[in-house]
Amino acid sequence: MQQKKDAPLRSDAQRNRERILEVALEELTRSADAPLSSIAKKACVGQGTFYRHFPSRESLVLEVYRYEVQQVADTAAQLLETRTPDQALREWMDRLAQYAMAKAGLADAMRRATSEQNALAGLGHGPVTSAVTLLLQANEEAGTIRPGVTPDDFVLAIAGLWQLDPHGDWQSRAGRLLDLVMDGLRAGAPGA
Repeated sequence: MQQKKDAPLRSDAQRNRERILEVALEELTRSADAPLSSIAKKACVGQGTFYRHFPSRESLVLEVYRYEVQQVADTAAQLLETRTPDQALREWMDRLAQYAMAKAGLADAMRRATSEQNALAGLGHGPVTSAVTLLLQANEEAGTIRPGVTPDDFVLAIAGLWQLDPHGDWQSRAGRLLDLVMDGLRAGAPGA
């Protein structure tokens, strides 16, 4: 019996899928060449179950990346519930930096799984753009940043994060960079 593409997964199938993604994230971060059979074994699922969820290495790697980016993006709304808009924005930038550095090992797997540069960029664009838009709007309404900053402006301003060496002193360098970005966003703010 063929399952509809958009039909929700049974609870056991959903658990299997999530377990595969968790193991794949760990293994692919460690080694871009991690064998799919090893991922299936460590996730305690059979080969058939594994390939029903992820018919190729590319589909697995792309879904791991998509899942992780969504987790980072989702923190924006959570932070706005408990912090002032400018504190939420700055803390979210720290979390984005932590994600970028912690998942640097996944980057090689992503490069191998995607043949086109634009395919990779488009995967995280939606959730990240939504998170940035939410944070920028909250800050603009609160008067804590200059008016008119677009998500594209913001992404260009923090692009230096992806130039940092995840094996070096990235935390202090990222902190300085993100403080500079916040200072720039605050310049010309109505509430400043």
